[in-house]
Amino acid sequence: MTIIWPPSSSLPPLETGDRLERHEFERRYAQMPEIKKAELINGVVYMASPLRYRQHGQPHSQINAWLQVYAVVTPCAEVADNATVRLDSYNEVQPDTLLRLDTAVGGQSRITPDDYLEGAPELIVEIASSSAAYDLHDKLEVYCRHGVQEYLVWTTQEPDFYWYVLQKGRYERQVIDGDYLKSQVFPGLWLDLHALLAGNIRQVLQVLNLGLASPEYQTFVQQLRQKTR
Repeated sequence: MTIIWPPSSSLPPLETGDRLERHEFERRYAQMPEIKKAELINGVVYMASPLRYRQHGQPHSQINAWLQVYAVVTPCAEVADNATVRLDSYNEVQPDTLLRLDTAVGGQSRITPDDYLEGAPELIVEIASSSAAYDLHDKLEVYCRHGVQEYLVWTTQEPDFYWYVLQKGRYERQVIDGDYLKSQVFPGLWLDLHALLAGNIRQVLQVLNLGLASPEYQTFVQQLRQKTR
């Protein structure tokens, strides 16, 4: 019998409810490639359950399409899917989707040498099953404290959609402006909420195109281009 010493890995496995600092969380996460999503929220580990098709997979892809269309035509705007974001020593998250500005035009987050995000992206979207999910409680508090300017949560089982805007250090839930929800950080990012909840993504993208044709979006693009000259 061959005895291997020391063991190939002496780290305990990552488990939901563990209380860790970010460095230790990353060490344990790295040794468990079979785990696709784990987050550290206020020093507590959360690991995702298997994701359902209609409750998560499909809504996730629809939100990605909406944001990606916006980012493709907007200078220095980037979309990322399930990217790790380091906020502080006790908070490391993997938002379902995020929209950020490059640091060249004043973006809050930066890409680290080891290819993670550090700092708060301007806009984050999470797909949750219901309002009981930690996305609308512990995670909301963390995003608010770290300065995520707009936080969107689509609760697919209820269904409902929460769009929070950071104002004076607090999140205020945005109400529909006319017929649509409209970003305050990304002019032209318009959302037809009724169409989204009805599954009419064609209409969602048509309304986004209206936002992209608006005067406020054109002004925003000009400002971004001036900053990169």
